Amino acid sequence: MRTALLSTAFAAIALSAPGSASAEVSKADVLANYSNIAAAKYGDSVATAKLLQAAVDALIANPSAETLQAAKAAWLVSRVPYQQTEVYRFGNAIVDDWEGKVNAWPLDEGLIDYVDASYGGPTDDNEFAVLNVIANPNFNLSGNEIDASEITPDLLADTLHEADGIEANVATGYHAIEFLLWGQDLNGHGTGAGNRPWTDYAQGADCTNGNCDRRAAYLKAATDLLVSDLEWMAAQWAEGGDARGALSANEDAGVVAILTGMGSLSYGETAGERMRLGLMLNDPEEEHSCFADNTHNDHYYDGLGVQNVYLGQYVGADGTLVSGPSLSDLVIQADPALDAEMKLKLANTMLALGRIKTAAEAGFAYDQMLERGNAAGEALVMGGVAGLVDQTKGIERVVSALGLDQLEIEGSDSLDNPDAVFQ
Repeated sequence: MRTALLSTAFAAIALSAPGSASAEVSKADVLANYSNIAAAKYGDSVATAKLLQAAVDALIANPSAETLQAAKAAWLVSRVPYQQTEVYRFGNAIVDDWEGKVNAWPLDEGLIDYVDASYGGPTDDNEFAVLNVIANPNFNLSGNEIDASEITPDLLADTLHEADGIEANVATGYHAIEFLLWGQDLNGHGTGAGNRPWTDYAQGADCTNGNCDRRAAYLKAATDLLVSDLEWMAAQWAEGGDARGALSANEDAGVVAILTGMGSLSYGETAGERMRLGLMLNDPEEEHSCFADNTHNDHYYDGLGVQNVYLGQYVGADGTLVSGPSLSDLVIQADPALDAEMKLKLANTMLALGRIKTAAEAGFAYDQMLERGNAAGEALVMGGVAGLVDQTKGIERVVSALGLDQLEIEGSDSLDNPDAVFQ
């Protein structure tokens, strides 16, 4: 798997090597291809989410160790195309305003279901941290009595998600589903992911931890909602969609939006909040996919998404290559040396993220890498951070080379003001 993935990355570099553009490429061309790739990525996200939906339906209809494992496998597959869409955040307001519905983290999972006693109880920051809606068909929320006897997508999206304005009250999306499939990871810095028993979905006397019917209803509602949310976003990037139209309304602003997404995902979000911060805190709870121990893949495919955008190409879930005029082509026309430098920086980042992925798949889990004093883990994580930070510097140079307005790239205290992390 590693060889195939890295070969794809390097093949992409070769396909967009300097001199590959045979004719002058316009910003309009680049924006159109960027939108086509977005449509393909969100389309693949819908398709794989529907496979997850089918696996969840099978688990609910016939709970067993096998159907639970199949649902977990489908969830992991669904993350591959979705993580490659995260580069469309930050610069595209329509994506950023929506993204919290499907990929919000970290979450106070006690809002959803039972948790271990070590999790604690309500906090000053979140009185609903252990609400456990699965066990409570009626509860008070912000002074209102809520009837949750029927768990529906509307209940999750309109009532529970970010309840009381608290971001940690994540009731929807990939990570809520992840928790319902894996359960809490109670291994700390040890090996192993969450280990929810399949009997949490069994009916009758075989049910463990109570409320198996409501747990199944929650999982079903969350998965159906994920599919519908992804379908909505895919439509925004289709021909005539609002996201496509907003991007193309002003060509310079559109290219700035593309570069803003690349820079902010590389720097503040992935290098900072998702990687450097977790290493500083030595906290396995700072993993992006902490229940499934899939964080190494989250980082890898985020990095690949950034590289996709620069090279103007994406290998779809079925192996189809979507490609066209790219940022790389624009930079070649302005500064061929900078284009070669950018491709090298992106390739170096993918090598660093690939090392993390390979190590994790060989048994050195990401939460082990975060443990204080683990020099090998720190070196791997910081290798990824360094690559992402370095490619951000290249992205900023691209802005100047193309004569565009300066970017507003998201930062992170972990990178910009480390002392503030511990205040």
